[in-house]
Amino acid sequence: MRNVTETVKQLIIINVLFFVGTLVIGDVAYKILALYFPENSDFQLWQPLTHMFMHGGFMHIFFNMFALYSFGSALEQMWGSKKFLFFYISCGLGAALLHTGVNYYYFQDSLNTLIGNGFEKQEILQLLNEGKIDTRWQEILSTSDFQNFTSAFMGTAVGASGAIYGIIVAFAFMFPNAELALMFIPVPIKAKYFVPGLVLVDLYLGISGKSIFGGGGIAHFAHVGGAFFGFIIMWYWKKNQFNQNRWN
Repeated sequence: MRNVTETVKQLIIINVLFFVGTLVIGDVAYKILALYFPENSDFQLWQPLTHMFMHGGFMHIFFNMFALYSFGSALEQMWGSKKFLFFYISCGLGAALLHTGVNYYYFQDSLNTLIGNGFEKQEILQLLNEGKIDTRWQEILSTSDFQNFTSAFMGTAVGASGAIYGIIVAFAFMFPNAELALMFIPVPIKAKYFVPGLVLVDLYLGISGKSIFGGGGIAHFAHVGGAFFGFIIMWYWKKNQFNQNRWN
């Protein structure tokens, strides 16, 4: 890879190896390494870290690694490898934290409603852990609440997107006037406008439950979480004039 820095190159290699491994091993790899809801019996403490090296398909990993290649090397050249890796992992963990926090809110809200209507918490959790539902829940919860309730518990999160959103936010901090463009937006837009707009779109889609392309399965709040933690770290470093030498 031309002009790619060492840590970025290693991260891309690790992600590709994980992806190839999942193709060979199959669903068992996702069951062990993807991020599950904390009350799900398949949840493990390492999943907030390992989920960011897992991907759901070729296009998923391609766009994430392309973004890492495009934006990450410029940051690593300025920061050094240790600072860059700390930032990358921190944003990935931050994405997992917000994604899980939002899911917990949706789940707990509906769980309290069901308990208030006479259902026992342990029976609900037992059914969900068996991959089952009680059809009576649909009579009590709204369609959207029921969907959020079950998907929060049974769904999984994979991908480096949260860490990538942090990287993009950092790029906008460091190079605010760099011109960026999406394939379906041919007009270049400065990073200081492009990146906030991208995050706001994800926030809107996460809250509304809508999708631009009509599909589902995108962890919008993980994107927002990675961007938010990236912003907080960059703001802190800028405010305190962080000394890069301590990382080298």
